[in-house]
Parts: sequence; C-alpha cells; structure tokens
Amino acid sequence: MDLATIIGFLAAFGIVAAGILMGGPMGMFVNGASIFIVVAGSLAVVLMRSSLGDFIGAAALAGKAFANKVDKPEDLIEKVVELATIARKDGMIALESQEVSNEFLNKGMGMLVDGQDGAAIKSALSTEASMAIRRAKAGGAIFESWGDFAPAMGMIGTLVGLVQMLANMGDPKSIGPAMAVALLTTLYGAVIANMVAFPIMQKLEQRSEADAINNELVIKSLIFISEGGNPRVMEGMLFSYLSPKVRAKLESAA
Repeated sequence: MDLATIIGFLAAFGIVAAGILMGGPMGMFVNGASIFIVVAGSLAVVLMRSSLGDFIGAAALAGKAFANKVDKPEDLIEKVVELATIARKDGMIALESQEVSNEFLNKGMGMLVDGQDGAAIKSALSTEASMAIRRAKAGGAIFESWGDFAPAMGMIGTLVGLVQMLANMGDPKSIGPAMAVALLTTLYGAVIANMVAFPIMQKLEQRSEADAINNELVIKSLIFISEGGNPRVMEGMLFSYLSPKVRAKLESAA
C-alpha cells in the first residue's frame, strides 16, 4: 500500500470534515441535486472527451496510486546484481528458479532463460515500457479532464440554483433549497478537482516517471547480463540511477 497517498487522502477529507463540523451539522452540506449535477455531469463530460476503454482503465490506474508502491532503484540494483552473479556462475538456466517480484524484471529474466539475446530483450521490453507510459498518460489525462470539468459543472449548478431561486422569490420555502444547490455545486466541484482528480493525476505522473527509470535500469541490467558482464562492474554502472545520498551510502558500505 502507498501510505503517503492513503494518509494524505484521508487527512485532507478529515480536515475539511472537521472544519464543517465546527461550524454546524454535516447534513447541511449534503444535497442530492448538487451531487448529481457535479459528479454525474462531470463524469459524463469526461466520458464524452475520452474513449470508453481509457475511461474504464483510468479507474484501475487510480487504484494503483493507492495500492502499489514503486520499487526503490537500490533494491532493484541489489536484485539484478544477485541475478547477474548467479547467471555468470551457473548459467542463464539457473535464473529459472529465482523469484522476482518486479513483473518487468521477471519478464526480462524469462527471456534470458529462453536464450534471447540483448537486442531482442531491449526491443521487446522497450516497447512494453513505452506502452506503459502511454497508458499512464492516458489515465492521467482522464483525471486532469475531470479536475477541469468538475468546477465547470459546479458553476453550471450554481447558475441552475440561482435561476430557481430568482424564479421563486415569492415562495420563501423554495429559496433555501435553491441556494443550497447554487452554493454546494461550486463546493463539490472544487473538492473533486483539488482533493481527488488533480492529486491522483499528479501521483500517476510521479509513478510513471519512477517506473520509467526503473524499467530503463532493468533493461540495461538484462543486456549486461546477456553479454556475460561482471556483476560488480554492472553495479557501479547502475549507481548513476540513484540519488547522491543513497549512492554515497551504498558506495561507503561496499
């Protein structure tokens, strides 16, 4: 689980809820018409600008922002050095019995076991990495659009509520519900955009960039292993993917 995403999400909504409760009952901030206009309306517009596949796939990508963590480059380096040592000592076939949690590395390791050369491995995995980036960008674009459209639908709801209120000024009982629609739709649009859609979009962008770095690291490692290179030389080469602080720590421990 990605604790930063989960804690930040819960804390943001908790802070807003606490602020609401300090000023009055929570029920006054719940309005069915406002929720319908903003949530259903904004999602309908996002669907209109997207393909059905991208729209459905965005939900799965959002789940990854909460459920999965990106592997640390230093952990991947440790693993590929271990695999390179085994391959150099016992041959590629010995890699078949090794357990690897990273799916991208696991696929490449399977190609090594099957006897494919470095060029074939690079071509196949580079294509897969490129497609993963495209899927992440498509998902991020969905949430970016949702963040743009939700406040706009909130403004539409506000205008609807104002029209209803002005059209029924002679009936005092209708003014309150109409004003609630007018104000709460704007609130809901702002909440969806700034507390849901944009943070998820930015998280997907960060994860995509981190995955791209890790995938590049894996591809270079597998090519090096396929050529029978020295594992320690490979380790030093891969240290360039680490932050200066982590790199200095590992180099001092070596």
